[in-house]
Amino acid sequence: MNARQEALALIALLLQYPDEALSAGRDEFTATARNLPADATRAALLDFLDWYGEQPPFELAQHYVETFDLRRRTSLYLTYYLHGDTRRRGMAMLVLKQRYRAAGLAPPEDELPDYLPVVCEFAALLGPGAGEAPLRQHRTGLELIRAGLHDAGSPYALLLGALTTLMGELSEADRAAVLALAADGPPDEEVGLAPFAPPDYLTGTEIRA
Repeated sequence: MNARQEALALIALLLQYPDEALSAGRDEFTATARNLPADATRAALLDFLDWYGEQPPFELAQHYVETFDLRRRTSLYLTYYLHGDTRRRGMAMLVLKQRYRAAGLAPPEDELPDYLPVVCEFAALLGPGAGEAPLRQHRTGLELIRAGLHDAGSPYALLLGALTTLMGELSEADRAAVLALAADGPPDEEVGLAPFAPPDYLTGTEIRA
């Protein structure tokens, strides 16, 4: 992996629920970040890891649940931001699964394919171009998650800042889309259609062991 792919792989790990294995790897994560090129992405990752490494495991896990599982505005399920709870969301997830399969990767069985850590891992494995295409497609959602985390005062905003820095400057069209979506919210459920998945699952509020 090159440095860009290593940064994406690290972001993918750090955005997952901090279970015992991830908590045990915090020193290793910091060492990986320190070996990245000195730029804004590395600085944001190290700032986040300073906080991440100081948290007692229980408090770290509690913060994660409160941040991502109990707030729809900071949900890590990317297709929700573009499509809401509509049939189009189901089609978008199917397209993601097809992307994974076309690249020779098995879609995750225990997680939705639009879960941001999964999408980052895909980008890390395949690199720029096809690997990062889903992140670019969902740039609006990334910006909304980053803004939501910033407003909530969560250090996880640093991770989203590192990720959006890697993605480069927003285009004028993307800026307009972010402002519109922030004002109007995701699309409403289509008449006569049930959500693609139960609302609790869409926001990641399933019970964790």
